[in-house]
Amino acid sequence: MILKQTSILFLFFAFISLNVNAQKGWINLFNGKDLKDWTVKISKHNLNDNFANTFRVENGLMKVSYDGYDTFDQQYGHIFYKKPFSAYLLKVTYRFVGEQAKGGEGWALRNSGAMLHCQDPKTMLKDQDFPISVEAQILGGDGEHDRHTSNVCTPGTNIFFNGKLFTPHCLDSKSKTYAGDQWVTAQFLVLGDSVIKHIIEGEVVLEYTKPQIGGGNVSNFDAKVKIDGKPLTSGYISLQSESHPIEFKTVQLYNLEPFMKNKEKLNMVLETILKQ
Repeated sequence: MILKQTSILFLFFAFISLNVNAQKGWINLFNGKDLKDWTVKISKHNLNDNFANTFRVENGLMKVSYDGYDTFDQQYGHIFYKKPFSAYLLKVTYRFVGEQAKGGEGWALRNSGAMLHCQDPKTMLKDQDFPISVEAQILGGDGEHDRHTSNVCTPGTNIFFNGKLFTPHCLDSKSKTYAGDQWVTAQFLVLGDSVIKHIIEGEVVLEYTKPQIGGGNVSNFDAKVKIDGKPLTSGYISLQSESHPIEFKTVQLYNLEPFMKNKEKLNMVLETILKQ
């Protein structure tokens, strides 16, 4: 009996320890103060040219703004975190604000994205529009239509959906529409080149597998970088500028790579951090 009670206590304290450590494991990719850990690449501009102060920090928020633009002119921008990751849970809290920049495409209204498994920004050419990546698309409501958020788009990539190669550019999630300037928290579970899940309000709204380089919907890239068929096992994370102002309150990541060889421990950690 004593041995049984001791075993139960051991398991209880082991679970408490795992829970505490899991809570401590979050990395704030955005520190709320500056962009020192980030690299900017805007189409038609050189690496690290933050044209018109597109990406900025104000009042503790990372903002994407266009008050310095005469017209958007397809100057798609991306801001990359400083290091790549392979397996992780990414959490972003965002809201769309204001009016779309003059010259923005109709489809880019209240449109942005968290780009997963991105190519190294140093390998992007000056006029390249989007990084080769898997885009976890962020959409806001337009007041008239259903516009799901946490969809997937594929600039220079392909995915598998329901076990089959999926080659169209975008695939809708089953999320509800989030209209207005409300804050929305989205999570993206990325496990190497095996599975990616998009999660809103604790619900998986989209799941797909086997992300890999391939397909179109990216322009002016270096052909040496676009190796079609190559599995995307890791890459950089970037946030997007597509012509509509957006603000990010939090950008956090939990690195799951240390748990990838122990499925049971991985599931325990995920069960804990997905509730936070």
